[in-house]
Amino acid sequence: KGGIGLRGPGETQLETDRRKIQRKLKNIQDELSRVRAGRSIQRRQRQSVPLATVALVGYTNAGKSTLFNRLTGAGVVADARMFATLDPTVRHIALPSNRRVLLSDTVGFIRNLPTTLVQAFRATLEEVVEAALLLHVVDVSALSAAEDTAHVFKVLGEIGADRTPQILVLNKVDRLPDPSIDVSAAALRIAGETAAPAASVAASARTGDGVDALLDSIDRCLALDPVTRAAFRIPVAEGAPLHLLHEKARVLSTNYSGEFVDVEADAPESVLRRLAQFLQHD
Repeated sequence: KGGIGLRGPGETQLETDRRKIQRKLKNIQDELSRVRAGRSIQRRQRQSVPLATVALVGYTNAGKSTLFNRLTGAGVVADARMFATLDPTVRHIALPSNRRVLLSDTVGFIRNLPTTLVQAFRATLEEVVEAALLLHVVDVSALSAAEDTAHVFKVLGEIGADRTPQILVLNKVDRLPDPSIDVSAAALRIAGETAAPAASVAASARTGDGVDALLDSIDRCLALDPVTRAAFRIPVAEGAPLHLLHEKARVLSTNYSGEFVDVEADAPESVLRRLAQFLQHD
């Protein structure tokens, strides 16, 4: 056929189809590059704010999106279908110490991931690499829990996130005959000794059981702005330090005595520095 953009003399239909496919691949690769660039800008903007990022990881259908919704109320799609979560969703949550952190939901990992799909996952996996703490969600009721967990450990190693502190979340305990499991024994059976996480928590994202313990565990394991129990003696007339403690720390007790108020609180390091003059030392 003659004319610009049409099939030339001697050109087969196969060559024409190949050229169309190459153009489509190029357009998809350009779109992925734009998505990655946009998310990179979003990450830099988030990093300008002193908030740590906690990323949910785990094998597909382990319950990550359900747990994300339980913790944040975000309404993220929770579906048993593969790759239901391809777009990383980030929300902030408040920990028991009153610290705020960013929680990121990510794609579920699978075995034998086709290499043609790897680039499509790069944007969501980059959220994992940048995180300060990983919540490794495992379907504890699955017969393949140990194999699924080993595969996730392998992928985390391949993307350079294997050294990031992890909390092993033994999810779906409500599906077990006895929900009151031995957490340490279950974590050892599923994760093994070589990849022992920083902590392990049994929970049910569907019912909410164990979520409070999980938040406490995040508070303890998060290295950024660590929380320390401290005693403060603050003049009653000083309202600003008291307000800061109630807003940014977990106040455990308050006792008024004359012109001073004695406060015991679990406070982040940043708050301790700001209120150093009121600290009571043993």
